[in-house]
Amino acid sequence: MTAQGEAQLRLFAEPTPLQPEDEIAQALAWHDGDPIATIATLIEDCAFLRQELAAAEQLLSKGFGRGWLPRMERSAATARR
Repeated sequence: MTAQGEAQLRLFAEPTPLQPEDEIAQALAWHDGDPIATIATLIEDCAFLRQELAAAEQLLSKGFGRGWLPRMERSAATARR
């Protein structure tokens, strides 16, 4: 395969998912290592996403999502502890 072909394949490859530890390190780095600021931002983001879910719940019909409806809480099986 040519170098150009390999470059094109990389464009369409699935991104490598970050490990939870990497995501935590990136969030802390974004806030210059301040854990309080990191947690505050995550809480604000969570509140924003809950508002978005509430709006989606009101606007989406069950048929539109092929039976899927947004939920405000995660199930115990998907929650990290």
